[in-house]
Amino acid sequence: MLSHTELKRGTMFIFNGQPYEVLDYSLNFQGRGSSTVNCKMKNLITGITLSKTLHQGDTFQEAEVTKKDLKFLYSNKGQFWFSEIEGPAKRFFLTGEQIGFGAEFLKPNQMVKGLVFQDNVVNIDLPIKVQLMVVEAPPGIKAGRAESGTKQVTLEGGAKVNTPLFVKAGDILEINTQTGEYVKRVDE
Repeated sequence: MLSHTELKRGTMFIFNGQPYEVLDYSLNFQGRGSSTVNCKMKNLITGITLSKTLHQGDTFQEAEVTKKDLKFLYSNKGQFWFSEIEGPAKRFFLTGEQIGFGAEFLKPNQMVKGLVFQDNVVNIDLPIKVQLMVVEAPPGIKAGRAESGTKQVTLEGGAKVNTPLFVKAGDILEINTQTGEYVKRVDE
């Protein structure tokens, strides 16, 4: 059993009979030794994010979530289709709401980790950094000398990120999937 103070970022636990992952965690001490935890958590099955205040004495069962290698195939009308690497005929889909923010960083034939709960793949775990090609890049307009200047480009998965002015269509960029920020341009 996990106490309310053991729910650190990334911890997976059972809440109301469903698996949740802790996204953000803030411990607040109050007078006379009691404490509360402000916890932002994501339902791994539905993708819904909740913010809850947990109190001293609250306990939770740890979710038994395993990881499995998967291959992203394609997306169509909000459905993201995956297959098992060992058995390509075993296909299934997850919705964009389930995957959440990271759905726009998926590209065909990309390898990801599937989160398995009670013998069902309920969500995916993207790598921290992915490499995506720039599909659309407007010309950059230089700002004043004291400012570096950025522009917004569109990547192959549909994500829009702010990049330096020198980025052009066809460039391969490394993107942080947790923050959605530009990391660097990849030389081929």
